[in-house]
Formats: sequence, structure tokens, C-alpha cells
Amino acid sequence: MPDLENQPKRKLSMTVVGDFLENAIGKRIESKYEAPLLEGDPEPLEWYRVMVPDGMSGDGSEYHIYIKKGLGSNLCVFLSGGGVAWNEYTAARPVTGGKVAAGLPNYYWNNLRPFTQIMNINTGITEIGNPKNPFDSWNFIIITYATGDFHVGNSDFAYKGEDGSDQVLHFHGYKNFLSGMRIGSSFFRNPERILIAGDSAGAFAVPAVTPAILEFFYPECTNVTLLSDSGQLLYRKWRTTARDVWKADQAIWEPIHSSNLTVDWYRKLYSVWGDRLKYLYACSTRDYLLSAYYNDVANKKYATDLDVQIKFNNQMRDMLKDLKAITPRFGMFIYDWANLRGINGGTVHTAVRQKRFFFRTQSGLSMAEWLVDAVSGNVYDANMELMSEGKK
Repeated sequence: MPDLENQPKRKLSMTVVGDFLENAIGKRIESKYEAPLLEGDPEPLEWYRVMVPDGMSGDGSEYHIYIKKGLGSNLCVFLSGGGVAWNEYTAARPVTGGKVAAGLPNYYWNNLRPFTQIMNINTGITEIGNPKNPFDSWNFIIITYATGDFHVGNSDFAYKGEDGSDQVLHFHGYKNFLSGMRIGSSFFRNPERILIAGDSAGAFAVPAVTPAILEFFYPECTNVTLLSDSGQLLYRKWRTTARDVWKADQAIWEPIHSSNLTVDWYRKLYSVWGDRLKYLYACSTRDYLLSAYYNDVANKKYATDLDVQIKFNNQMRDMLKDLKAITPRFGMFIYDWANLRGINGGTVHTAVRQKRFFFRTQSGLSMAEWLVDAVSGNVYDANMELMSEGKK
């Protein structure tokens, strides 16, 4: 029998330990590894922080992007992930190291403290100096994320904190995106190829903000590839959330007609741009994190288990079919590496900005190899057998 009497004490202890570890890691990053603020012209193959003066993180703190100058004209615009808030309850529960360690509900990052650099640069597709990384020589603009609104918000949302205090979550994701792109694009004027990619929350954003990237900043580029890595969360109120909570532009909320806003946004995007773009989607079969988000939406329980993961897998099958219905040229990359972080199983969350970007799958192919093939014009599916009926 579990020791219920001591559960609150254990959670409190884990919260203290988690916060301590995050602060310790953050201080070490800040003192030894934090990307320098850009002053003057960037040196090739170095990451820099670039302040966005009119940007704002969710808690009102300052906002920056990252850039890297490559060795050619190819450009990756990467939309970072970092959770989502869709109502007052989720807004009141941003991510902290303590909440993660204690298993308490935590939904989104609300600032860009040094610890968040781990999620943004020098790993997976953003890793410098790795001979396995075919994108090492590319230019990069990393649109960071700490607003909980899938990069599309334009509002200041009042809510009550967990302690009952009056708080405001600055859903400034779209404002940050536009300001970050204005600054970042000034360093990279005429790219030959563009990859617009995102993981987690950024994966949802890719089809929503691609029109702005191409129309406002790079209208002359005709070789464009899109990648969403792990952008599935079914919720029947997405349209209301985007319109009334995040205050997204009408062009962003109006195409949402179903519980899968990623599919809706891709459907709208394809109706305008058609096969002028190359479309890619990647996801793991029983994503432990996205399935926990779905469980919270559906059952008010922020946790995952086998039943929820099977439900997620069934929804994923439907999503892949829907994307293929938009265009059969939609390329898919499926992976099923086991989640080793918790006791509730499932598979990992995202791969493109993780070490596993270079890992071989059962097909003998890595995501890095699949992605570089796609941007070179060879779009295909990989590991679709993992989604066969009966495969869990």
C-alpha cells in the first residue's frame, strides 16, 4: 500500500530538490556556457543571443532569440517548444524544476532563464561541430518561446496564481515571433533554401506562422521545407482559445474547425501554397508528454499511462491519414524510442533537437538523414510500419 500520509511531504521534498538542481544548472550555464550577447557582426559557427527590445516573455521578463551564422546561404528558422496554457488553471502552473521533479502539474515555460538554453541550442539539429549533423553549416534563427500560446498570441491574460494573487500571463508569442524575425532576418538576406521547423509547441506553430515568414521576410525564396516534430493535442475548444484567450489574428484562428488545430492549419496552408512547399511531420508512437497533456484536456488528469498512450496512438493514426489527405506528398518520420524518464512508460517526446536526431531507427535511417534528403527534394515516409494496426 502506498504511504499516503507522507505523499505531500515527499512532493515538497522533491520540489525543493528539483528547484535546487535547476538553479544550480542554470548558474553553471550562465557562468560557463551561456551563448554570448551579439555585439557587432557574428562569427561563423558560433551561437549568439540577440535581445529583442520590444519582446516579452510570459512573466513580463526580457526576451531574446538565438542566431548562428553558417558557411553558406541555407537558412533554418526554428520555432522552439515549451508547453501551452489554454485557460486560467494552466496559466497558473508554469514549469519549474521543482514541479517537474515532484510530478506536479506544469504546463509551459514562462521565461527564458539560463536553464532554457539547454532546450534551444547545441543539441540535435542545432549542434555545432558534429560530423553527423548535415545542418551544421546552415544559418539559423531560433525563435525562442516562453509564452504558452503556440507562438500566435497577442494578449495579456489575467489569472489567479496558485497562491490566490492577481497575475498576468503575457501571451505575446506572435509579437515576439514577428520582432524576432525582423531582427534575425537582417543577418540572412537571400537564402537559397529555407527549412521552417519546430518541435513540441513550435511544431504546432509551423503551419500557422509560415505565411508570415514567406510573405514578410523571404518572398523570393522558392525552395522551402516545413517540419513539425510532435504537434498533436486534440482539444475541441482550440478555436475559442486562439480567438478569445490568446487573441490571435483572425487569419490564424479562423481556419480552426476541428479538435486538431495542426491539421487545420496545414490544410489552410496547403490551400494557398500547394506543392510550392515540402511538408514533413514526425512524432513518436506513444508520446509520454503529449499523451499526458491530452489526458489533462480530456480527463483533468495531468499524467500518462498505457490506456492514454493507446488512445494517443489511435489519434495519431487518424492525424497521419488527415495529413496525407491534404497531400500524399506529406513526408512522415515515425519513431518509438522508449521514454526512460518516468515510471509510466510511453515513448519519447520530440527528436529533432535531441541527441536522438542522429540515432538509427529500425529502418537503418536517422531523422537527420531523412530530413536532409527532404530538403534536397527527396521526400518520403520512414518507419510507417510502427503505425500498423495492432502495433502498440
